[in-house]
Amino acid sequence: MSKDKSKKPRKPQQVYTLLVEVGRHDGDGLPADATGAALMCYASGVDEAEAVRETVAILKQADLAPLDVTGYGTLQERLEQGHEVEAEERSLMDRALAENSVIVAQMTPFFD
Repeated sequence: MSKDKSKKPRKPQQVYTLLVEVGRHDGDGLPADATGAALMCYASGVDEAEAVRETVAILKQADLAPLDVTGYGTLQERLEQGHEVEAEERSLMDRALAENSVIVAQMTPFFD
């Protein structure tokens, strides 16, 4: 008797906090004199690796050039690390989970 793979329980989606550094790319929408930017993102995924892959793919579609991604974990992991998570941030995380999406919460351009 073979096991039906569709009966395997799926891992639930979670939201991960990611800081993405981007470089310059034609059409990226950054200020002309910026050298890049940092983006605070909330991304859903069954694990952090999936959240990172989805975030990088979406940013590339938006003509951004992701260079580095730093993961800060789920809400629960951040709280366990002592991070203060404001209501507005939690609301964006809830939205990312509900929409199974990537939310760019903040973009900070870099200048030399």
